[in-house]
Amino acid sequence: MAMNDPSAAPPPSKFISNSKDDRRPEPYEGKVTSFVVLSCIVAASGGILFGYDIGISGGVSATASFLKRFFPHVYHEMVSDSHISNYCKFNSVILTTFTSSLYIAGLAASLIASVITDKYGRRKSMLIGGLLFLAGSAVGGAAMNVYMLITARILLGFGIGFTNQSIPLYLSEMSPPKYRGALTGGFDICVSFGILVANLVNYGTQKIKAGWGWRISLSLAAIPAVLLFTGVLFLPETPTNIILRRAGNLDEARRVLQKIRGTKNVEKELEDLATAVTNASKAAREQSPFRRIFRRNYRPHLVMALFLPFFQQVTGINAVNFYAPVMFRTIGQKESASLMSAVITRCISLTCTVVASLGLVDRLGRRPLFLTGGLVMFVAHVVLGGLLAANLHDHGTVRTGVAYLVLIMVCVFVGSYGWSWGPLAWLVTSEIFPLEIRSAGQSIQVAVNFLSTFAVAQSVLEMLCSLKFGTFFLFAGFVLLMTSFVYFLLPETKGVPLDQMVSVWNQHWYWKRFAPGDGDEEKDIEQRKKEKAANVLRSAE
Repeated sequence: MAMNDPSAAPPPSKFISNSKDDRRPEPYEGKVTSFVVLSCIVAASGGILFGYDIGISGGVSATASFLKRFFPHVYHEMVSDSHISNYCKFNSVILTTFTSSLYIAGLAASLIASVITDKYGRRKSMLIGGLLFLAGSAVGGAAMNVYMLITARILLGFGIGFTNQSIPLYLSEMSPPKYRGALTGGFDICVSFGILVANLVNYGTQKIKAGWGWRISLSLAAIPAVLLFTGVLFLPETPTNIILRRAGNLDEARRVLQKIRGTKNVEKELEDLATAVTNASKAAREQSPFRRIFRRNYRPHLVMALFLPFFQQVTGINAVNFYAPVMFRTIGQKESASLMSAVITRCISLTCTVVASLGLVDRLGRRPLFLTGGLVMFVAHVVLGGLLAANLHDHGTVRTGVAYLVLIMVCVFVGSYGWSWGPLAWLVTSEIFPLEIRSAGQSIQVAVNFLSTFAVAQSVLEMLCSLKFGTFFLFAGFVLLMTSFVYFLLPETKGVPLDQMVSVWNQHWYWKRFAPGDGDEEKDIEQRKKEKAANVLRSAE
């Protein structure tokens, strides 16, 4: 393998546990069973909660009856103020706070969920998330003022914080390595499906003449929450978590592993899991996972936990997801037409996500989909920015042909995101962390995702007002940067067992310099002893 190959990932047959040699590991036995598929479908359905909320908030924000009741100044500017720029009609601090408050709540909840997930299991976090989301949907549907709306968003955010932290971990730990991409990709398929359902609900409820259709839109979030909670009650805990939480209970872990792999011969995988749990437990006693992840040999994992979710949001996708109906109204479409345009774009995105997750990611790998998706998104942003620069001015509307061209380019953009950064950012961050930092790493990833989403949601309407069409050129620059990041720094992880993932980094052209060498563990222990002694001295002073 050439040293200048940016992927710098050996073929799957060379992936090993914690050593640096190239011995072939003994492959795990087993197949994809109906039980593991059903378990992953039930767990992945939690993505519908996240997707439904993303889609519903943007749709009701473009509905006249909702704006008239809660944001009358925005409604007035939309329908009667001819002096307001097309790019600024929906720019409202309160309106963006309604949309983005969920993500700050989700950020806080994801950090708490890490402790719950490790101590009580992945299932408990999913159950808590379902209950909180159910409460949020009830408050939102009954909202009488803006404060109730924001309270509902905060409850929904807490629920999504728990589910987004635990579900990808559950899926990656249950899935066979060869098919992990397809089974874990079910989470993002459900996110896309949730957005599509929300768009369809918004399209239907805005036709209710009495003006209370938005209550149905917000209340129906209870349905996926009830389905998730009920389904999770019947799911098994992952074998890894059974060993981790129940003092090395190999008998129960073996039974679950045999059931999900469809074979009695699971001793090799069970042995590797037990070894990983033993090492993780020892590491946890020495240092908390949130401190441990900042050590030098976990530098690649920390970088990915920080940058992949950040880049996922600055693709501009949630700006489109939140505000697609708003954006289509900006270019002159009527309320019903703008909501139907959002439905069309979501159908394209869902189709591409399904094809990538179920047909391509385990066959072609993660990197090719990341790179091709990034290039197409870059082109789409540049064309969108150019179209709006040439045709959408501060006042007036665009020609029908241009509006359709904008719709086509939005479809191209969401489609390319659907086969790349949509499912793959969640997939890669769920599979790269070793067990001793897995829950902490996933919590950091989800927290950064929520923080970045909050920043985009809070600023995108202001950016449209200030930068106008330049907003799309800004996103294009980010897409170019993240595509370069993947090309040079993200190794291929296709087909690699979770507990052998360390060798991906050990053999990467850049990250191998952070691989632990001889004596590194002893040096770390000595350094921690010095830190403890220093803390004792400071306390005495």
